[in-house]
Amino acid sequence: MDIRNIAIIAHVDHGKTTLTDALMRQTGVAAEGVSMDSNTLERERGITIYAKNASVEYKGTKINIVDTPGHADFGSEVERVLRSIDSVLLVVDAQEGPMPQTRFVLKKSLELGLRPMVIINKIDKPAADPARCESEVFDLFLELGATDEQAHFPIIYAIGRQGIAKRSLSEESSDLTPLLDAILEHVPVASSAEAAAAPMRLQPFNLGYDNFLGRLGVARIYEGTITNTMSVFVKNHDGKNHTAKVTKLYSFRGLEK
Repeated sequence: MDIRNIAIIAHVDHGKTTLTDALMRQTGVAAEGVSMDSNTLERERGITIYAKNASVEYKGTKINIVDTPGHADFGSEVERVLRSIDSVLLVVDAQEGPMPQTRFVLKKSLELGLRPMVIINKIDKPAADPARCESEVFDLFLELGATDEQAHFPIIYAIGRQGIAKRSLSEESSDLTPLLDAILEHVPVASSAEAAAAPMRLQPFNLGYDNFLGRLGVARIYEGTITNTMSVFVKNHDGKNHTAKVTKLYSFRGLEK
């Protein structure tokens, strides 16, 4: 099965968590009312604080999704996640246009060589102006030094809370199929046969916890294959190596491990 790795980035309250929740509902991995913002503090404050991992399956492809914080106070979470994915969905409110955190997350993405897809969200708002928003986003790409390839970004128009996406404003759509198709079209496949045959190399980018197993590392495998009971070298932040053994392996389906 092909794998695509994406992160959803945006200014706070531009609708990325709502959009992710809608993607999970459409692909059948989450029920109505299940949200990526599962942390108690997040539910109280109505914002994403921690990067979250989920996955959906569409047309025989597994799409790993990381929903990132949109608030400037949690920028380090965003930067760490961006190093482990292959493309970003930049969500922008059609009424507000690009905001300060839009600039921050886009700048990090462009510096890492990622080619974003742009989702102009909340096009149903009374004061929404998708054309102005699109123009402002393009100007921001140029201002931040985007390459020609990065500046030719795909655009999707969306109403996240209704689970609707379309390639053009005049297109008729009742779900998020146009967005899912665009992800398969524009996001590169995560690995190749050559990479799988190389020595195993992975980078943890998030931590989890299990009541029985203790601390878990959520990681991106860049090369090779990892197996249960495998012996590995772990390099700490100070550059020192130590040996460890893989005791349990999980992958994501929806929000579940």
